[in-house]
Amino acid sequence: MLENPKRYTITAALPYTNGPIHIGHLAGVYVPSDIYARYLRLQGKDVAFMCGSDEHGVAISMKAKKEGITPQEVIDKYDGIIRQSFLDFGISFDNYSRTSAKIHHDTASDFFRKLYDDGKFIEETTEQLYDAKADQFLADRFVTGTCPKCGNEEAYGDQCEKCGSSLNATDLINPKSTITGETPILKETKHWFLPLNEYDAFLREWILEGHKNDWKPNVYGQVKSWVDGGLEPRAVTRDLDWGIDVPVEGAEGKKLYVWFDAPIGYISATKEWAAKEGKDWELYWKDQDTKLVHFIGKDNIVFHCIIFPAMLKAEGSYILPDNVPANEFLNLEGSKLSTSKNWAVWLHEYLQDFPDKQDALRYALTANAPETKDNDFTWKDFQARNNNELAAIYGNFINRVVVLTNKYYNGVVPTPNEFTEIDEQTLTELKAYPAVISSSIERYRFREALAEVMNVARLGNKYLADEEPWKMVKESPERVKTQMYVALQIATALSVLCEPFLPFTSTKLKSILKLTDSELNWNDISKKTELIPSNHQIGQAEILFAQIDDAEIQKQIDKLEATKTANKMENAKAEPQKETATFDDFTKLDIRVGTILEAEKMPKANKLLVLKVDTGIDVRTIVSGIAEHFSPEEIIGKRVTVLVNLAPRALRGVESAGMILMTNNAEGKLVFVNPDAEGVLNGTLIS
Repeated sequence: MLENPKRYTITAALPYTNGPIHIGHLAGVYVPSDIYARYLRLQGKDVAFMCGSDEHGVAISMKAKKEGITPQEVIDKYDGIIRQSFLDFGISFDNYSRTSAKIHHDTASDFFRKLYDDGKFIEETTEQLYDAKADQFLADRFVTGTCPKCGNEEAYGDQCEKCGSSLNATDLINPKSTITGETPILKETKHWFLPLNEYDAFLREWILEGHKNDWKPNVYGQVKSWVDGGLEPRAVTRDLDWGIDVPVEGAEGKKLYVWFDAPIGYISATKEWAAKEGKDWELYWKDQDTKLVHFIGKDNIVFHCIIFPAMLKAEGSYILPDNVPANEFLNLEGSKLSTSKNWAVWLHEYLQDFPDKQDALRYALTANAPETKDNDFTWKDFQARNNNELAAIYGNFINRVVVLTNKYYNGVVPTPNEFTEIDEQTLTELKAYPAVISSSIERYRFREALAEVMNVARLGNKYLADEEPWKMVKESPERVKTQMYVALQIATALSVLCEPFLPFTSTKLKSILKLTDSELNWNDISKKTELIPSNHQIGQAEILFAQIDDAEIQKQIDKLEATKTANKMENAKAEPQKETATFDDFTKLDIRVGTILEAEKMPKANKLLVLKVDTGIDVRTIVSGIAEHFSPEEIIGKRVTVLVNLAPRALRGVESAGMILMTNNAEGKLVFVNPDAEGVLNGTLIS
């Protein structure tokens, strides 16, 4: 770990511009990185917080083909949506760039060329999968097949999303082209490879020895597994029609592999920012007094901890990351987030349903952050955290302080009298919080840090509850001046300490307290004897956190249920056709229209109903296994389709003479196969 760095370069994983941003992205990468950057700025640190749209690679090409537009149209559309989402949620990048920008193309090309000129690559001709019908080589994501490790039949050519194994397209069993559905052939092609095996000793010394005590166990463990499993050369070029041209002779029609070009996007974004700000970009990437931290999700660990560092090491002039605090995954209502299945909470849609509640979501995602294991976001938990924590603890404290100050002193901070032991103790405890919260943030334990911020609000609530100024004001008004002064110091501290986590709340609270953004910094909370001075005029109370009612939450749950049903219907597969039947076989079946006259549950049988059915030729008893789907009352009078010449069968002592025809809907619920047309009489033959 770098102690007392002169500056910080913070990167957040470049989002693919093939879709909007959802809560999984926010929880995994962007809120944690923003908390860290905001915290450092509050301490007066020199920070470069970099990100940008990842606009190359197969995902973009696939989206373009699916939507029938060009890759450029895809990246322009989603770059705009993503940028707006980051602005809406207060993600405070110093620069948000694009990998389609000229500065990035030039930076990535120069980086490749230097490694090429220095002899750092291996040039090899290998056999790759080729779609003859589409007349193109198939990049990893244009191939699906059976995973050789777990048997998943829908694995991609680069990864099995079921077991998490990293694959090569040629590893797949029964591969298919996603472009044409054809079985690809093997065809020779030339590519350049970074020989990762040559960096084995470097990675073992740098990570496995150097960072065994400060990197998160999930990150360290994954790196160790890869290194111990044996590193192999990794291709840095691809046969694609979208991306950055490989800048050497003999590489026509080839592009830089997106995982080579994308992390260089951090560097090009810094160059772009430094040029605008009149700074020297190299200090943020090449000076040993700079602390580099990558914020990513766990699916990017290999690229940021093995491949990109090997690239930087090969180039020779760059610093290496001090830490890569990758988070695990966030699930949604018990199921894995999926953009393709629309199983997500999209940020732009969230704000339509919950306007001005960005901090409520930032809070819920941080309080339940998947820092050490996969966690689950549920709408009920979101509601509880907003109502029972933000509103009931934080909001309640601020409201009482501001309302009482306006009621007793017309909004003017009172001059305190002599402090009691409880006053001194409370103010001393308040001064200790910045160091406690800092310790958690600097160890990337943001969930823990947020809990301590809420403890500041709890400190304020306890102080007011114990002191009861609303009772004391009649008995000892001079004492109440001191009490309200102390409470206002806590409220002011909260406006600063919550800023990394709840930036919109911080701004609103500072506005209520009539404080400027630059008036206080992080360290002032523990060092200054007075945070908000006597005779300072504050504003009127405003609701910081409105309650979220059950109806709003039910609307979100219903939306997800509708998505689940739509997915089932879209992905439903018909049962395979049974063996061929002759016309004579079919004519043996006597299927008629009938009406259920009576229905009752079979005693001691959860699944069976005993029905009396008018078949048009008689009234007969039929036992049907539908009791878990229908009550007797709701099916009396129901028109049904009946197989009447089925051989009778005794079920629990009741003879059943026929069968009601049923099917299942997308949710697995039984549905009657029934005649809806008017004028169809009981006993009518179905043929």
